[in-house]
Amino acid sequence: MLKYFAYGSNMSLSRLSERVTSAQRLGSCILRAHDLRFHKVSRDRSAKCDAFYTEDPEDYILGVLFEMCSSDKKYLDAVECLGHGYDEKYVIVEDDDGNEITAITYYALVIDAAIKPYSWYKNHVLIGAKESSLPESYIQKIEAVECIEDPDRERDTEQRDIHR
Repeated sequence: MLKYFAYGSNMSLSRLSERVTSAQRLGSCILRAHDLRFHKVSRDRSAKCDAFYTEDPEDYILGVLFEMCSSDKKYLDAVECLGHGYDEKYVIVEDDDGNEITAITYYALVIDAAIKPYSWYKNHVLIGAKESSLPESYIQKIEAVECIEDPDRERDTEQRDIHR
């Protein structure tokens, strides 16, 4: 079994289960010295989330710790475009009781602060944050991220339907 820390759209169990059927939510965790940024350049040229390392111990990302079969990681690597869109690293996250847990997470390889996420992508992140009962102040931080509408209406509908 493998522990995986999700901080973006994969916080949503509906979204992650579509990608990795063995994923089981363990609970929310914090990743210190990182900041949640919507600046990863995706294949569709919109922004996706990044666990941006800041070195500042005051910065943090809230996310969800999942456990999944190690053999299923290849499916997650494929959708995250491991080696092209994201790379992976092991991080130490803390659960609500202060226990430190080693988990794998992904970080962006190509970033651009000028791009914005599609509204359906931001919706995935918000649903995951709410499903995980992250603090309202953190949810408001995500809600405040400026987004754009996807010109591909079929993709927009398909992505929103994941949560129905």
